[in-house]
Amino acid sequence: MAYVADLHIHSRFSRACSQQLNIPNLVEWAKLKGIDVLGTGDFLHPLWFAELKSQLKEDGSGFITYPKDPSVKFALTVEIASIYTHKGRGRRVHNLVFMPDFPSAERFQKELMSKRANLGSDGRPIVGFSSKDLLSLALQVSDKAIFVPSHAWTPWFGVFGSESGYDSLEECFEDLTPYVYGIETGLSSDPAMNWRIKELDSRAILSFSDANSLPNLGREATVFAGKLEDGYLGMFADIQKQNIAGTLEFYPEEGKYHYTGHRNCNVKYAPEDTKSKGTICPVCKRGLTVGVMERVEVLADREVGELGEIRKIRPEYRMLVPLLTVLAE
Repeated sequence: MAYVADLHIHSRFSRACSQQLNIPNLVEWAKLKGIDVLGTGDFLHPLWFAELKSQLKEDGSGFITYPKDPSVKFALTVEIASIYTHKGRGRRVHNLVFMPDFPSAERFQKELMSKRANLGSDGRPIVGFSSKDLLSLALQVSDKAIFVPSHAWTPWFGVFGSESGYDSLEECFEDLTPYVYGIETGLSSDPAMNWRIKELDSRAILSFSDANSLPNLGREATVFAGKLEDGYLGMFADIQKQNIAGTLEFYPEEGKYHYTGHRNCNVKYAPEDTKSKGTICPVCKRGLTVGVMERVEVLADREVGELGEIRKIRPEYRMLVPLLTVLAE
């Protein structure tokens, strides 16, 4: 039976995140949101990792559970920021790493500390080496590690981002590109935007919430077509084989980086606007931040009109508006 997973969240040890993000609260809110499997987030942070080890137990399937309420499964997940120079350009790329068990997570933690990574400063740690080297390290620790470029189109921190990213996965990961089995769409893009990139045909299109508070859990999620009882290894195989039933999506227009613009100058351009007005801010006269929609147009090797056949073979997706947002309006 299919199950719902939100595998990109954060703990209270990440900057700008709610202090209410603890294990009991995560379990309760996951149940409210209909989430079957939740990422732990931030497992590299020493204090959060100690908390995870003391409060969660492996259930024999590869997932871990909270013994007081085992109805929600957890997977060990973390987002890592790689800031480095590659091919003469500064890069800032965020990636998700999933580990199959506590021993693997601990080995990964020790490997990063041996490279002088400061894991205690933020639940979303920064490392000074490349995304490719980070992927290599994860695979050395466990061949069942899952590596997913997070919010792939975000201008400042996405692998395809306009400000510090790449024009392809192969440019970033080189000979290790085959080990990138999926990408995370992020709040500012939807699956159809990603279908326009042929390089992504062989990869799972995943959506997660990147939640920094309890109410944000599940604002985006992935419905896996496999069986929950198959555990972490089943999830690994589902991502590898694109065995995805569908995704739940934030409206990308609501995403912070969907359009090209300057937030402080209240300037927002769609791709057709930049064709006529350019990318210089009319207010501050500096270059506008090129948004996700524009970046997709730059890198796309399919037109929107060519997506008919792709839509027939790709998993469906549904757009949602969080209830709190509706009430706030």
